[in-house]
Amino acid sequence: MSDDQQADSENWLLLVYRVPPEPTRLRAAVWRRIKSLGAIYLQSSAAALPASTGAERALRKLRAEIIDMNGTAALMSCRVLAGEPEVRAAFQAARDDEYEEIVDRCQDFLAQVQKEYVAVHFTYAELEENEVDLVKLRNWLARIVERDAFGAAGRAAAEQALVQCEKSLEEYAARVYEEEAESR
Repeated sequence: MSDDQQADSENWLLLVYRVPPEPTRLRAAVWRRIKSLGAIYLQSSAAALPASTGAERALRKLRAEIIDMNGTAALMSCRVLAGEPEVRAAFQAARDDEYEEIVDRCQDFLAQVQKEYVAVHFTYAELEENEVDLVKLRNWLARIVERDAFGAAGRAAAEQALVQCEKSLEEYAARVYEEEAESR
């Protein structure tokens, strides 16, 4: 987490909002944005994030968008007076779920590279496609790490899975270069 994104371990931002029920795409858009920020829902239409400059900026922008949808929204800065361990645990669980999804996608990536070996596809096109997928995984992990204010336990496994993907792709690239050299 960058200095600008550094969370205040005691303060939270709370967005309480209401979006018109129709069209439903508005509600879905708000839900996706809140999830992409890493916020957790304390209950329906009440989402919390550890306080930081970046989180406040993003939630202020989302609040304005909700109001533009003819909804209502209030953004509050607060401390959890009771139940803070549960709120923090929910936030950590959300990050761990994201890290677990990275691990799952890394396993899919490794299976895809293995499939290239089985099909004897050692081309630059296949290599480039796999490189693009690896960059997506790296960027996704970086976004999760950036919003992981308290250091969720799942981070190490996700980082290790990504290292395995990088190693697998390096080995595959070496094979592609070898096959290309032999075909000349």
